Amino acid sequence: MVALIRFIQITYAALRYRLDLFIPREQLPRSIRILLSFTLLLPEPKQSRGERLRLFLETLGPVFIKFGQLLSTRPDLIAADLVEELDQLQDNVPPFASDVCQRLIEAALKAPVDELFDDFDSQPLASASIAQVHTATLKGNGKKVIIKVVRPNIEKTIVKDIALMLLMARLVARYSVDGRRLRPVEVVEEYQHTILDELNLQREAANASQLRRHFANSELLYVPEVYWDFTRRNVMVMERIYGIPVTNMDELRAQNTNMKVLAERGVEIFFTQVFTHNFFHADMHPGNIFVSRQNPDSPQYIAVDFAIVGSLSHSDQYYMARNLLAIFRRDYRLVAELHVQSGWIPEDTPIHEFETAIRTVCEPIFEKPLKDISFGHIVLTLFQTARRFDMQVQPQLVLLQKTLLNVEGLGRQLYPELDLWQTAHPFLEQWIQDRFHPKTLWQQLKRYGPEVMEQIPQMPHNLFDTLDQVKQLGELAPELQQAAQKLQTKDSRPKYYRLALGLIAASAAVLTAGPMSAEMTLGSIPAPSWGFGLVALWALLGR
Repeated sequence: MVALIRFIQITYAALRYRLDLFIPREQLPRSIRILLSFTLLLPEPKQSRGERLRLFLETLGPVFIKFGQLLSTRPDLIAADLVEELDQLQDNVPPFASDVCQRLIEAALKAPVDELFDDFDSQPLASASIAQVHTATLKGNGKKVIIKVVRPNIEKTIVKDIALMLLMARLVARYSVDGRRLRPVEVVEEYQHTILDELNLQREAANASQLRRHFANSELLYVPEVYWDFTRRNVMVMERIYGIPVTNMDELRAQNTNMKVLAERGVEIFFTQVFTHNFFHADMHPGNIFVSRQNPDSPQYIAVDFAIVGSLSHSDQYYMARNLLAIFRRDYRLVAELHVQSGWIPEDTPIHEFETAIRTVCEPIFEKPLKDISFGHIVLTLFQTARRFDMQVQPQLVLLQKTLLNVEGLGRQLYPELDLWQTAHPFLEQWIQDRFHPKTLWQQLKRYGPEVMEQIPQMPHNLFDTLDQVKQLGELAPELQQAAQKLQTKDSRPKYYRLALGLIAASAAVLTAGPMSAEMTLGSIPAPSWGFGLVALWALLGR
């Protein structure tokens, strides 16, 4: 009964904001068009479709608001006007009772609030859909802290609402011609994982601790300390920060903040997190960013809310850096080749056609001065072009792209003359060089060497197991059967052990080296390839 009432509420809100107009009537089956024929009597909407979607989500409450915020990070799936409107969704909901909050804290920490904290403020500092925040002082050391508490029974609400979202997603997938492209069921399932992860504050605390370690003693970014003794799954205690909201331009100017440095440091933080640390704050909207009041001539950022973070595979890191450099050199052929080499688009993609498509969308952009070019929009345009060539959605790259758009937008708001490329280009060039520096290669060998050496003794045995299977193919390839029998004779086995090991290691060296290209140099060969190559030389030359 509760689910039915909720479904009626959702249906009423959808009709109130005329979401039925989002799908053209001609795309719907005849039976659905007949069912919705009464909507022709409803008044035409006065608001834009983006505003109607935002109001619909806000009407249905916290879980739907969070879903809208997730959709705003997916410009690969929804139109730009919808993304822009969903970016305005405010995650502010009425707080739950302070006595309930206090009971939750005491149950989690196994002690009365008065024994743990001084100056506990029963009025929340902030209240959002998943949790609310109170301020206090730690007993004994006088440190000012914030206490984040997950809303009671929120998980039950999430589970029920997501079940209804999945129902609506299946309807869209079935009856909309765009259903296959938008993959609504997968989007809702992704949201389910994301929001349920946010319920575990220990996960957010771990993210904060890692970011804090990465930027320890840094002038760029300050991350508040987590107090693990007072942190549980539904309660997190963290150092309270005092800074200027990054969008409070009047206060920033009043303290003579160096806006140029502030904007450039935002870009530097982004690229440092993505390429140096490979662990980036993926929810860097203005509400989560502050500026320290200390040293305004060399301003430092302060970040909060670490529920959403991102990272890339080593391969994606490398290909993303190469792509960005190639784009700004207008080497469209290399951009196309890198997309194939990275596996982002199919191997049989016509390179010339893809190169032409990239040139067509990028050349008009580069007619502007570099300082006026949106770095984030170039990446977005590139991925949109690649989707025409069957590029599969890469969630980690979409998250990266959205974060880049946020950082760039914020930087230009702080300092309109920001030239993102001037900061990014030398960083990426240096990162590529450092990636293949002998010191880095040695570190990679030390890190992965034990695993490689552990597998080496098993390689001949694995080879002979494979040859046993090859023997079974004798009718199709008699010569392979003869070779397998020869290798397995008692007299030849010692001789061929090293030969087999050398061939396997040589093959592994080629495979780990990645795709060959005209510009490949010794310095560009990955560390694991060097390791396998040395093993191959030892095995083959030592015979």
